[in-house]
This record gives sequence, C-alpha cells and structure tokens, in this order.
Amino acid sequence: MEPLPHPQPPPGTARRRARDLGIIIGPTATGPFDAITDVPGVRVGHTTVRRPPDVHSGVTAIVPDLAGPHAPVPAGVFTGNGYGKLLGTTQLSELGTLETPVLLTSTLSAFRVADALVGWMLQRPGCEGVQSLNPVVGECNDGLLSDIRARPVHEEHVRAALDAASGGPVAEGCVGAGTGTVALGFKAGIGTASRTPELADGGCTVGVLVQANFGGTLRVLGRTLTPRSAGVGAPAPAADTGSCMIVVATDARLDARQLTRVARRAVFALARTGAAYSHGSGDYAIAFGTRAGGAPVADAALGPLFEAVLDAVEEAVLNSLLAATTTTGFGGRTVPALPADLLLAAAGRAHRERPGS
Repeated sequence: MEPLPHPQPPPGTARRRARDLGIIIGPTATGPFDAITDVPGVRVGHTTVRRPPDVHSGVTAIVPDLAGPHAPVPAGVFTGNGYGKLLGTTQLSELGTLETPVLLTSTLSAFRVADALVGWMLQRPGCEGVQSLNPVVGECNDGLLSDIRARPVHEEHVRAALDAASGGPVAEGCVGAGTGTVALGFKAGIGTASRTPELADGGCTVGVLVQANFGGTLRVLGRTLTPRSAGVGAPAPAADTGSCMIVVATDARLDARQLTRVARRAVFALARTGAAYSHGSGDYAIAFGTRAGGAPVADAALGPLFEAVLDAVEEAVLNSLLAATTTTGFGGRTVPALPADLLLAAAGRAHRERPGS
C-alpha cells in the first residue's frame, strides 16, 4: 500500500473547530494557528493508512527541529495510567532529554514505527557515528475500528510523515495516528491547540497535540453530551483498551523537572473533558522545550503556563472530536461524529445557566 501523506483538507471541507463555534476555553490568547506548530521550530506530519472497511490507522510525527542525539532538548514525561506502550520512557525520564521526534501510532504498530524512526534518524546529517539512540513512540489502541492485528503501518508510512512534517495549520480528526481512534463515545482523532501566556521573564508559547482515544462522558462547559443524548446512536464501546497520548511543546525556558510538571498538568486536563481514566487506558504526556541553556523560569512563576496547558489540552480534545467524521470500520462497527450544532447548543445552555449570565 502506498503511503498517504495527509495535508490540511481543501478549503470548504474542514469541519469547524471549537473556537469557530465560539467555545473559548480560558482567557489566554492562542498563537496564530492555535496549534502545536505555533511553537517555533516544531513541525507536524501525518500519514493516513486506510483500506476500508477494515483498516483505519496511521502515524503522526511531532518534530522538534533542534532535537538530535548530539544536542537533545529538555523534556519530561508523566504517566497518568501506565497501561500503554510509550517507547523510550525510561531514558527520557532518567536523563530529562528528547533526542528524536515523537511519533504516535496504533498499539501493535508501535514497534515497527520505532524501528523505522531509528533508521530515519541514523541517516540524518551528523548521525553517521551514532551508536545509541532513544526513539520515543506512543500509541493508542485503534482496534475498535481498525484491524489492529494487521499492523498496517510500515516504514514507508513513517518516513512519509517525517519527511512531510511542516509548520503552520495542523490537520485534525481522522488523520494519521487519529484515523481509527474513539473518545468519550464519539469518533475522535488528532487535535491541537496553543496558548501564549505571560511569564515573569516575558511571553512564551505553549502548544499541545492529542491523540484522543479514551472512555468517559463528554463534558463541555459543565454540560454532559453523549451520542444518545445527541440523537446520533448508542455510545461507542468504552475505550478500555484505548489511551490518550498528549505532546506538549513550549519555548519557555524550562528544565526537565519543570517540563515534567507541565506534562502532569496535561494529563490532569483530560478530567475536564470527562475522561474516565479506566483500567485499560494508557494516559501519558510528554513535554519538551525548544530553548536549552540559561536559567529556567522560577517555579513560583509557572502558574500562567500551567493554566495555559490545562486550557489548551481541553480545547485540543474538543478539536479532535469536532474535526472527526462518522466512521464505519472493522467488523462493521460504526462510531458517530460529534454534531457541532448540538455541541454548540449544549455550550449555549451552559452559558445561559451560569449565575449572572
């Protein structure tokens, strides 16, 4: 099967994002694209692998331009629930550094993806003498909608995602590693958002990208919404074998310990969306910085950044749902998309019911 790089949908075909509906999470301004690529030096690429009706999978690459085995960037990781395969975790935790792109994919394809990432890295300029490398690959179980045992993601798909990675707008929903994922009873996928908080030493940008595939009941501005209440069918089976992978990037000057604190807030943010943190859901966040060296921001000044991460993750999950489309997959199972008009109606009711509204 040929690799299928997935750029932004053509104008007029993209579904509306949360902000397009007037759903504003938190007071902090976004970057120009409201995406993880608003952080300078961060690019994203997708390869979508589809063979309807049985295969709906892919790979997503988050590429920090400065990261490499000779000049790793500071990083931290937090495990909310460790039922997952986040390759490279132990060295990342031990050294507090990231030396490769972060790749996201399907559970049983994670090991092939890691091998392909190593091969791609060893061919990079300056890596001719590299004899040790720590690939970082996360996964979600897309077996509800895709034939996961087929392990459809191959080396050519990984290389296509890495080579096509770019800045600017990021395709969301049923693309790349989000092609077959399900969250909160609805079809989900990839979502992203950003914020530009002010810290003591000046402004910064923080961006997040989520691969949403977890159980629970969707909450937006305090209101719950299920497929049944939305009139689009019964809820999808609980994503007990799911996971949620969150990647956070920032140009704030932080050390590895502080980035671990940032990653922790990213996982906490899932609770705002209604996440159940079930037994089989691997909930992870990786946070990396793009500015190494120099004195880090004082811990006492990190409050605005923490709040920005919470808000951005919540919005990214909503974007992953809003961008996704109803999908019929493996075994004839169908998972409905989240209707934007019903989400907007629920958000409007929540606003009207607030005291003083």
